[in-house]
Amino acid sequence: MAVLLLAAAASVLLLLPPPPPAAARSAAPARVFSVADYGAAGDGSRYDTAAIQAAVDACAAAGGGRVLLPAPGDYLTATVRLRSRVVLEVAPGARLLGGTRQRDYPPEFRRWYVVLAENTTGAGVTGGGEINGQGGAFVVTPSAQKNVMVSWNATGDCLGDECRPRLLGFIDSKDVAVHDITLNQPAYWWCDNSVIRNVSIYGDFDTPNNDGIDIEDSNNTIIADCHIDTGDDAICPKSSTGPVYNLTATNCWIRTKSCAIKFGSASFFNFEKLLFDNITIADSHRGLGMQIRNGGNVSDVIFSNIKMRTRYYHPSWWGRAEPIYITTCPRHPDSKEGTISDVRFINISSISENGVFLAGSKHGLLRNLKFQNVDLTYKRWTNYTGGLYDYRPGCQKMVKHKTGGMMLEHISGLEVDNVSMRWWRGSLKGWDVNPLLFRPSTIDGLSFHDLQSLDVQ
Repeated sequence: MAVLLLAAAASVLLLLPPPPPAAARSAAPARVFSVADYGAAGDGSRYDTAAIQAAVDACAAAGGGRVLLPAPGDYLTATVRLRSRVVLEVAPGARLLGGTRQRDYPPEFRRWYVVLAENTTGAGVTGGGEINGQGGAFVVTPSAQKNVMVSWNATGDCLGDECRPRLLGFIDSKDVAVHDITLNQPAYWWCDNSVIRNVSIYGDFDTPNNDGIDIEDSNNTIIADCHIDTGDDAICPKSSTGPVYNLTATNCWIRTKSCAIKFGSASFFNFEKLLFDNITIADSHRGLGMQIRNGGNVSDVIFSNIKMRTRYYHPSWWGRAEPIYITTCPRHPDSKEGTISDVRFINISSISENGVFLAGSKHGLLRNLKFQNVDLTYKRWTNYTGGLYDYRPGCQKMVKHKTGGMMLEHISGLEVDNVSMRWWRGSLKGWDVNPLLFRPSTIDGLSFHDLQSLDVQ
């Protein structure tokens, strides 16, 4: 099953994205079906589900087109099911509002979406308006540390605060195009040949499990020109039932209380040929991360032209302000250990409250990592306690330590070329300022060229 969840050098040429899917290349469909013609009130209080679904079904029966939510209007709805070749167009000044009652959604947890496209071809969302999940209605106890969320887990299909509806879900679909839309709360994607462009995602910064874009078991995906500001992981490839390959994300701005770009932690299958380029990461708990916990392997990944600033937040959130966090270890004692290989970091700059964390495992080594033209500045400015390595989920969990510029564990093949570490000594409380810290483990194949460690204050 493929799922796409949304708010859920010369060698670079090898990772150029595939051509846009047919849905993105073709001219806009000529036929427009306005939900107003099917009885939608657009007053934000009466449910317009029947009118919206009738317009979608009529559009699909006519061979495809656009279903228009005209402005002004607030269209309250239960789950709407998109069909093949139907594009939902939310006009500027219009909002689609997700219902806040459990009966507004299908019985199966995996189908709890405001807008759901399942087994479709050429479905999409656009228009310049807004889709809003009314996330505030699901907060039980507000907290600046981390909100306590409602949990609809009476059926046992899900656990904890993940038991609440999501925004957009494209399941086992292909040729998906989502562009020019604002999403308040996250969405999820399981599909092939998808283009997500010029999408703004705003999730509550204090709410857990509200990822920006989750790309689960999905392939040939392009994410471009997106603004993501949310509490949990922002761009998150996962492999639960199949591999993830040919993902390109470029020209994006990200802020999160968790990890800006994170592989896993669902990682049962491989991740191959992924490119992240021209990304700005602001005040996030982690920058670039890999949590490989279920035996899948990672290979052929490039992070390039990335600027970031990472800081501490409350330790109930995974992360300890690492700009780069690459880890593989078994989630449980009987879990497989995956490997991470051929990962390049090119033209990276960061200001961070913690160091780079590179930790493989005994049977899951990190292999052939390369850092080229990387500028790392270390500085403390929050009052959160440091001195911990965070292996969560699973593994060793939280481990006390002294912090260095790079921590190395279970690595075979690391090339460092033109890397600078800058230390704001006046702000580094209790840091071990060794540029490199080695934990007892297998470490070989190291190559250093032009590595600098400089005091700047």
